[in-house]
Amino acid sequence: MKRIIYIAIAMLFVSCGNETEFDAQGTFEAPEVIVSSEASGCILSFNVAEGDSIKVGQSICNIDSMQLHLQRKQLLAQLSALLNSRPDTKIQVASLKEQIAKQKIEQKRIENMLSDGAGTQKQKEDIDAQIQILESQLSATLSTLNKNNATIDDNAVALEAQLSAIDDRIAKHCITSPINGTILVKYAEAGELASMGKPIVKIADLNNIYLRAYFTSDQLANIKLGDEVTVIADFGSDKRYDYIGRIIWISSESEFTPKTIQTKDSRANLVYAVKIAVKNDGRLKIGLAGEVKL
Repeated sequence: MKRIIYIAIAMLFVSCGNETEFDAQGTFEAPEVIVSSEASGCILSFNVAEGDSIKVGQSICNIDSMQLHLQRKQLLAQLSALLNSRPDTKIQVASLKEQIAKQKIEQKRIENMLSDGAGTQKQKEDIDAQIQILESQLSATLSTLNKNNATIDDNAVALEAQLSAIDDRIAKHCITSPINGTILVKYAEAGELASMGKPIVKIADLNNIYLRAYFTSDQLANIKLGDEVTVIADFGSDKRYDYIGRIIWISSESEFTPKTIQTKDSRANLVYAVKIAVKNDGRLKIGLAGEVKL
């Protein structure tokens, strides 16, 4: 009888010893961005190192773009030559307009002579015909010149579009940061050859860090988006710090409990991932273990 009591007491102590002091467990994560090259060429300079803080738009590295600059110079020369070939409409039609003006003066003189009986109807018809021919020539010349100018304008627009495309490609040879964050990993160095789509660096926004914790289905009834919870960062030994966290995301699908995660109910096979945003005071790092108390 005494033996049975001793066994029961021992089992009670074991049970109490196994009782978890947290409601969920997980690891700290942060939004990460892998910045890849959008151009090919030799990396001329690398302006950051692992661990450096970086701002949006700050230069990460520069890739050789000499060939593109030479292409741009060639396009500029073509555009200049094209614009210089534009005909000067005013100069080219000035002679015809001057002839028409003289003929109209002569037309007026003949009309006066005809009214005084000193001129003939044939003179009047001849001058009218000459003016009509000159005006037809002026109209044809203007039409041709306008078409030539329109063609030149269209070709100039095409060259300007090519210049814009070259400028865009040149800009992509200077790789910049898309976010504020910290350089986690460098995948290349100065002097190496970059290619389209090749990863250059990995950046994480450590200011927006969160704990990805795992809850059982029974616990989901007690949490919702926006709830504040206590997050404990475990630095090992006795170094544990409490933070106020806010639930920002709850998975809609269950998953098998990760091997590195313990749950409040050790029998639970399926859990739900939950993201809990925490204000980083500079101590929190990616991969650090954390616990949650509701």
